[in-house]
Amino acid sequence: MANEIYARKAQHKGIEAIELAAGGYYAVVAPQIGSNVLRFRNDEMGMEIFRYREDAGIAEIMNAPEIWGLPTLYLPNRFDGGLLKTSDAEYHLPVNEESFGNHLHGFLQKRAHKIKALAVENGKAYVTTEYVYDENDFFFACFPIKFTAEITIALSQDGLQHTLSLTNHSDKMMPISVATHTTINAPFVDGGREENIRLQVPAVKKIQFNKKRWLPDGVQKEPDDYDMAYVNGTKCPVLCDICNDMYAGGVLKTEGTDFHGCIITDTESGRKIYYEVDDAYKFWILWNHEGFHQYFCPEPMTAQVNAPNLDMPREESGYEEIAPGQNYTVSQRFFTR
Repeated sequence: MANEIYARKAQHKGIEAIELAAGGYYAVVAPQIGSNVLRFRNDEMGMEIFRYREDAGIAEIMNAPEIWGLPTLYLPNRFDGGLLKTSDAEYHLPVNEESFGNHLHGFLQKRAHKIKALAVENGKAYVTTEYVYDENDFFFACFPIKFTAEITIALSQDGLQHTLSLTNHSDKMMPISVATHTTINAPFVDGGREENIRLQVPAVKKIQFNKKRWLPDGVQKEPDDYDMAYVNGTKCPVLCDICNDMYAGGVLKTEGTDFHGCIITDTESGRKIYYEVDDAYKFWILWNHEGFHQYFCPEPMTAQVNAPNLDMPREESGYEEIAPGQNYTVSQRFFTR
C-alpha cells in the first residue's frame, strides 16, 4: 500500500533481514550479506527494480552477491596482479580472478554487517548498518588498514537513498575507490519485455581497455556511434553482450535541468527508473553477464579500474585517499516515474 511506512526485522529466504516501506516503495536489506538491498519494488507502479527471483535461494545469492540486488563494493573491480599502491604503502591483495591475474571486488559485499539503527522518522523508513574492519578479518593480513564502513538505506516518497561512509582508523593513508554493482531487473516492469528497455548514460569519454586482462590502457576516446546510443538513450542494455563499457561521466538533461545519473526506460509503458549519484561518482561501467540472464548493471564508480596503479593524475583516474581519522561519504538515489 502506498501509505504504508515501516522499518522492521523479518525473515527473507531463511535469513534475518530488514524490511522497509515508505512512499509507495518496498525494500529488503540483508545486513548478513554486506547490507545488500536484495529487493526494491514499487508495487503501485508494478516495478521490480533490482534483480530478484522468487526461486533463487539464499545460498545462490551468497555465492555471488555481486550479481544480486544492490551490492556495495569497496576496492571495486580489478587490481593488476593484486597490487594496490598508495602514497605511503604498497599492498598485495589475493589474486581471485586467476584467468586474468587480477584481484577483483574486495570483500565488503561478503561480510556480515551489524544493525546500528532501525527507525521511521518524518516519513522516512531507514536502516543503518556498520562493519568494523580490523585484525579480526582474515583479509587484514594483506590489507592492514583499520576502518569502519557505515551504510544507510532509506525509503521515502523521494525513493531509495543509499549512503556509504568510510572512516579511517589506521595510521596510514586509506585508499578510496568505491562502487555499487547495481543489478537492474530485466524486465523491470511487471509483464514487460526486455526488448523494450532503454538505457541512457552521460558518457563523455570512452575508457579503453586491454581486453586480454580487462585493465584500462590509459587511453580515453571521444564517443563513437556505438557509445552515442548510451548518450541518446537508445541503447537496449540486454539481449546482447555488454562487457565493461566504461565512461568518464557527465550529466544528462531531464525536464530542462542537469541530472547526474542514468535513466532507464520501458518504452511500452513509459515507466522510468531514475538513478541519481553524487558528484563523487565520476565514472560508469556497463556490464550485463553476456546479456541473457534477465538483468544488467549500470555501475557508478568513484575511480577508474586499477586507479591507484595508473600513471595519471588523480583528477583523471578518480583515485583518492583519506588520512587517519578522516571520513569519506558518498550517496546515490533511485526513484521511479
